[in-house]
Amino acid sequence: MSNIVETGLEGCGSGNCSCQQTTPQPPQTQERIEPAYVRESSEPPHINGVLLADPSEVLSASELSQRACTELLRQAAIARGLLAAEDPVPRQGAISEAASDAIERLLDAALQLPEIDDEAGRRHHAAHAARYARGERVRARHVLFAVTPGVDLNALRKRAETCLLDVRNNTSQELAEGGGFAKAAAALSNCPSGREGGDLGWLQPEDCAPEFAKELFGHPEIGVLPRLVHSRFGLHVIEVLERQPGIIPPYEQVRSAVFQRLRQQSFATALSQYLRLLANDARMAGVNLDAAETPLVQ
Repeated sequence: MSNIVETGLEGCGSGNCSCQQTTPQPPQTQERIEPAYVRESSEPPHINGVLLADPSEVLSASELSQRACTELLRQAAIARGLLAAEDPVPRQGAISEAASDAIERLLDAALQLPEIDDEAGRRHHAAHAARYARGERVRARHVLFAVTPGVDLNALRKRAETCLLDVRNNTSQELAEGGGFAKAAAALSNCPSGREGGDLGWLQPEDCAPEFAKELFGHPEIGVLPRLVHSRFGLHVIEVLERQPGIIPPYEQVRSAVFQRLRQQSFATALSQYLRLLANDARMAGVNLDAAETPLVQ
């Protein structure tokens, strides 16, 4: 475990276009977004005086928040005698092997995770059975506002929100003809699919980055989704054109998957709460922990 990071595929997150082989390009009808440091204050970002980034680095708010989470845990391990005080300060977010081991032991001791049993598993399966459907397919299109190093996230979000409002306010006839959404994708999307009106074709869960799939599958909505979809690649405005429901297997066939999901949810909740406690006792500046929606320990 070398850091708290988000990992995944390259590209827009759909896995069904050529983004994985290309660098996101600025839309041709829109000015390129100039790099900008993402900072919550003018003070250099730090945790108890330990800088989180070199002056030359350009980080997104999410990347900075991930580093802050890691540093909070590293310092907690030192305070509890699990790691030597002489442990080297991370460089560009990379921590020592000793720090990785110490953080694992810290979390094993500090996080109180509930036992998962079949009663909880069956309740979860009954409430979220569609998430475990096999063979479900969705035909969708999107407009991608890519998060690239140094991008002005506030400006990017405003553009994405404006686009979402515009396409949701299209008339039924415009949506039926595909003009409104397709024009927005062609003009604004950082994904090569923009040339095809944002069309991603038919998708299955395994075609997509997990955070992208989570918003697309296991839901009944048809049409433009009411909120922006956040992925490691950026902000997506998504329209679901068609759905083909899959087969929902009985609980016994997906028991292991249900248990895994519940354990992941419990761990993420406990970790977030623990990080909040550490943050309350720390001197922090220039970083917003809320930028990391879910801290992932790799």
